[in-house]
Amino acid sequence: MASEHLPVKRRRTRTVTVGGVAIGGDHPIVVQSMTNTDTADPIATAIQVAQLAQAGSEIVRITVNTAEAAAAVPKIREQLLRMNMDVPLVGDFHFNGHKLLSEHPACAEALDKLRINPGNVGKGARRDEQFARIIEIACRYRKPVRIGVNWGSLDQDLLARIMDENARRTQPRDAVEVMREAMVASALESAAKAQEYGLPGDRIILSCKVSGVQDLIAIYRDLAARCDYPLHLGLTEAGMGSKGIVASTAALAVLLQEGIGDTIRVSLTPEPNGSRTQEVIVAQEILQTMGLRAFTPLVAACPGCGRTSSTYFQELAQEIQSYVRSQMPVWRSRYDGVENMTLAVMGCVVNGPGESKHANIGISLPGSGETPVAPVFVDGEKTVTLKGEGIAEEFKAIIDNYVASKYQRKGGRA
Repeated sequence: MASEHLPVKRRRTRTVTVGGVAIGGDHPIVVQSMTNTDTADPIATAIQVAQLAQAGSEIVRITVNTAEAAAAVPKIREQLLRMNMDVPLVGDFHFNGHKLLSEHPACAEALDKLRINPGNVGKGARRDEQFARIIEIACRYRKPVRIGVNWGSLDQDLLARIMDENARRTQPRDAVEVMREAMVASALESAAKAQEYGLPGDRIILSCKVSGVQDLIAIYRDLAARCDYPLHLGLTEAGMGSKGIVASTAALAVLLQEGIGDTIRVSLTPEPNGSRTQEVIVAQEILQTMGLRAFTPLVAACPGCGRTSSTYFQELAQEIQSYVRSQMPVWRSRYDGVENMTLAVMGCVVNGPGESKHANIGISLPGSGETPVAPVFVDGEKTVTLKGEGIAEEFKAIIDNYVASKYQRKGGRA
């Protein structure tokens, strides 16, 4: 009996299709990620793209910064097809994108979307020429484009112009407001130029990334009020570990709750030798805990207190969460709706039975000094009491049986 969420009213935008994935309109919010391999190594990059896609990234971006990287893109696509991975690929271009795309047409053809930064597409008189060249290639190969503004590489000429305009105001705005306006203006003016050069409006996605939570919220509110392009959300340079997760969640949750945002990426700095897939899991959990999408059964678990001197419930909660994630590829291929299932692993009698009754399947483990038995609740009803050394495996079996009996089998009956 999963809890119900009040629906968030999404801002109406155009729909842009990226390699078969629809972004914007009434379509679900899409999760994206980006590789950190050397793109010139097609095998390593294809492997990481596949790992990200298997973790739930619906679009994956790769760096295209050298001739070797551009030449490797078709090989990456070929390798992914050999791996039966048909995930859309986005090429991330800076500084020399016009040259790489012109000299490596197979790269442009193999990609599903181009990402360009108007702040570093070129300098002075060459900026418009090089921007136009990229747009012309996008039009030729019918590729959508994300125009991605970043405050670390903001167009300095545009910023100077807006600063001059601000100085002439009777009540000039402060520096932060000027920077925010420059970010939005860069995105909107670049989109207008792209359309002037022939790129249809339904092939344009915008982003304005900063690393400050309040800046991001203010910029995207303004951007959303001034256009109907789909918006890519993400806090850039969010950081490592809990700081990066908390900052990204704080910013994205506010905007998503206001109906702003059509696709998201959580830009986490991986721990040394850590998995790149962590950013995908965090993005999914933001959307799922807000009730916007469902990806995998979520496990509710109590934080523990003086009533729970044993760590067994923590270990069980972790084991069950890992188990359902590992099972999801199989479950997803066989059953409809299993991602909406809710589980609870509770540590004592205070909230344990009640929380367990609220979940589809819940277990209430004994706290310190309590009778060493663990009642299990299925859809609010107590069904069995577990005890002994095999609780974890028995609880997993209960979950497996519930999935097989309660969720409609794809292509047939459950």
